[in-house]
Amino acid sequence: MDGNTDPRWDRLIRDGMVHGSLYYDDQIFQEEIEKIWFKTWVYVGHESEVPETNDFVTKTLGPMPVLMVRDRHGEIQLLLNRCPHRGNAVCVQEKGNRSRFTCPYHSWTFANSGELVNYAFPEGYAGVDKTKLGLSKVTRVESYRGFVFGSMAAEGPSLKEHLGGAIRTIDQLCDNSPTGEIEISAGFLQHRTRANWKFILENECDGYHPAFVHSSIFSVADSAIGDLYGDKAVAVTRAFGNGHTEVDPRPEFRRRDVPMSWFGTTADKLPDYTRQMNEAYGEERARQIMIDGSPHVMIFPNLFIAEIQIFVIQPVSANESIQHSTAIQFKGAPDINRRLRQQTMGSVGPAGFLLADDTEMYERNQRGLEIREPEYLFLKRGEHREKRDEDNHLIGHSTDDLPSREIWKHYRALMEAK
Repeated sequence: MDGNTDPRWDRLIRDGMVHGSLYYDDQIFQEEIEKIWFKTWVYVGHESEVPETNDFVTKTLGPMPVLMVRDRHGEIQLLLNRCPHRGNAVCVQEKGNRSRFTCPYHSWTFANSGELVNYAFPEGYAGVDKTKLGLSKVTRVESYRGFVFGSMAAEGPSLKEHLGGAIRTIDQLCDNSPTGEIEISAGFLQHRTRANWKFILENECDGYHPAFVHSSIFSVADSAIGDLYGDKAVAVTRAFGNGHTEVDPRPEFRRRDVPMSWFGTTADKLPDYTRQMNEAYGEERARQIMIDGSPHVMIFPNLFIAEIQIFVIQPVSANESIQHSTAIQFKGAPDINRRLRQQTMGSVGPAGFLLADDTEMYERNQRGLEIREPEYLFLKRGEHREKRDEDNHLIGHSTDDLPSREIWKHYRALMEAK
């Protein structure tokens, strides 16, 4: 055995099985914050949320409050929302437009690029170097097609290296917009869940549960989406490495060969959008995009692109999490955007079925772990039928546990890293 290997992990994660304590142990949760949330790339927000100079929104990087700002120079900044004087939050507004932030406790004022501008009663700070007292920043900030990620690690893989093959899914999403751009402008709903963040992470690309957990909404909506998760479905699960996973329904949509069936409609019901897509991409390419639809991908550790909406996972404690959800908007496509908002509210809004169904399952899972036997959760479904696709990514059937197994493989590598 490698002398640098922590022997705990041979016990906690082994051969397609994970120990229940990984979902409820407070010490493990604190280690995750340091070794995952503060080391890897974490999705923070989208550039479209701060479209104008001096716009800002409050966000989090893991449990840590962050200000995402388009500063006075037009650059995206991720500022830690903590005054260096006594630790107070310098901003408690959800969003707005301002060039400066003033701490409410002692009136220290900072530029929206982080520098300390002034403090109250400055005679008390004679000889102090103000340049060393600005707001701290997320160490590294990069974006891809408008998606802004931050990492507290000074060194490590670039964002593109981290995303790896999952880049294709972000491209797939943006290609569904006639302008090649999406916007996050519909406002967020926040769902607090009494469950560990990893139950949410695993569930997003778990194709085994929808036929049962979501059977009511599929029947009420007369939706064909449920067919993607049956035992005879041709949809697949895929692992991109680095913990990124997807359910890929494109094989099923290509078999149907009907543009916009992924959206539960037909192209003639969205004439303006269809015309825009044809003009932007040409009829052949536009038709293929509208057949394949938008992706269903979980980008480790916290960004879930769920065809028509995104979810952002925020860990709170070992047994509590928040999901931030919003409708995706395709820039410059008002007719489909209206339906994207309506369908998002119907599925994950306050009266929506989908998120309520899933949340009930997360919380039951969390309560179930209070029963300490059996010690391990069994994640071996489909292990015998894994194979490689043309890009050498592991794939399995849409109902297989492949995504969970690959998430835990990456999780262990991060938690063991020195």
